[in-house]
Amino acid sequence: MPRILQMREAIREAMIEEMERDERVFLMGEEVGYYHGAYKVSEGMLERFGPTRVIDTPISELGFAGIGVGAAMNGLRPIVEFMTWNFALLAADQIINSAAKILYMSGGQFRVPIVFRGPNGYAGQLAATHSQAFEAFYAHVPGLKVVSPATPYDAKGLLKSAIRDDDPVLFLESELLYSLKGEVPEEEYLIPIGKADVKRPGKDVTLVSFNKLLHVTMDAAKELEKEGIDAEVIDLRTIRPLDIETIIQSVKKTNRIVIVDETWPYMSVASEITYQVQKFAFDYLDAPVRRVNCTDTPAPYAPNLLKEYFPSVEKVVRAVKEVMYYTI
Repeated sequence: MPRILQMREAIREAMIEEMERDERVFLMGEEVGYYHGAYKVSEGMLERFGPTRVIDTPISELGFAGIGVGAAMNGLRPIVEFMTWNFALLAADQIINSAAKILYMSGGQFRVPIVFRGPNGYAGQLAATHSQAFEAFYAHVPGLKVVSPATPYDAKGLLKSAIRDDDPVLFLESELLYSLKGEVPEEEYLIPIGKADVKRPGKDVTLVSFNKLLHVTMDAAKELEKEGIDAEVIDLRTIRPLDIETIIQSVKKTNRIVIVDETWPYMSVASEITYQVQKFAFDYLDAPVRRVNCTDTPAPYAPNLLKEYFPSVEKVVRAVKEVMYYTI
């Protein structure tokens, strides 16, 4: 029987395995120790590794992010957990102006092997300041790698690779996926950063997504199949570096693409993919690129407005039909 883990268990297992493998790895953040993490991702780790390697920090994102960057510069390999990436805005100076730039500004003398991780994006009725998706925001910055997994299997393999990476990696999770269950092998495995995964082969249209919207996209593909439309679904897994080659190969086969993206539409992940597809596969397109994003507004609180704000199966199906039946 395959082993089934929740997403939070897969992430915890990745951290434990890497901390056991390398004594330089440690975890720090708000409530990661005695409270076992806000979402119980680090449950049991304090008892296992002690307070010098599982460190409860003050409520000061800028402060403990800076400590993490300094520790990484001096030979350690920190995992810095943010209770939510919305709070990490307070640490943006350390992420963008320190972690991302120290290798460049030191002329290669200092590397910053650090992982910043925590939940990101929409998670229900949490209102405008607690519902933001930051993939595009941080992927804009040279020097940062941005990972956004959708399954327990991918989360474990990518996090282990992130912890071993010599550059700063931002690992964007989701509150709504922590309880998601999936197969995770007992034997060790790594997933390379920068490699997308074809989650569903198809021949009629390419659907590209990541994180929790991958599951919306897969559900849409099932609905489209009922109408005779065979959709190929690509899970980006990594936003920067972007695996444009996998996307281009798919578009050359299907001649149509719809990008499903939680970031806002203006200068979004979907915007960059649209540009690259038109640059490298323009002659293969039988219809304009379509994208399904959140609406270009702050996230509302009211559930009826949230339904309009967030991408849905219905919106994805509608976009696919637009490219399938496109006429000039």
